[in-house]
Amino acid sequence: MNNMKKLSLAILGLMLASVVAIAADSTIEERIKPVGSTCMAGEDCAAAAVAVAADTGSARSGEDVYKKCTVCHATGAAGAPKLGDKAAWAPRIGKGIDVLYSSSIKGFNGMPAKGLCFDCSDDELKAAVDYMVNQSK
Repeated sequence: MNNMKKLSLAILGLMLASVVAIAADSTIEERIKPVGSTCMAGEDCAAAAVAVAADTGSARSGEDVYKKCTVCHATGAAGAPKLGDKAAWAPRIGKGIDVLYSSSIKGFNGMPAKGLCFDCSDDELKAAVDYMVNQSK
């Protein structure tokens, strides 16, 4: 075996020994553990999670939901039509309100599903679309 191979094997051995020593250190495991935990259906904690996620019964207005959309719809980021920009909205409005609703819920081109507002209901997203369309006619 030549000297380079011996040196490479020695370095590999040292690295492996370091990894084993680190893996045995329980403090690292404690430091990198997840903050929360996963609760699966059927476990005792699942009933508590459902209670927390219960609907409060108060839907947000279209304008309130739009405020979550301003990152893109106030700046035009990712090709989003700006609120009030009649020229940008006209061809979209021309496709029909149902197409706009579908795009807001399912995503379209640069817009992700629900505009990343995963706590928004479909009806709240539709209200936001209605608000933006009415402001942009």
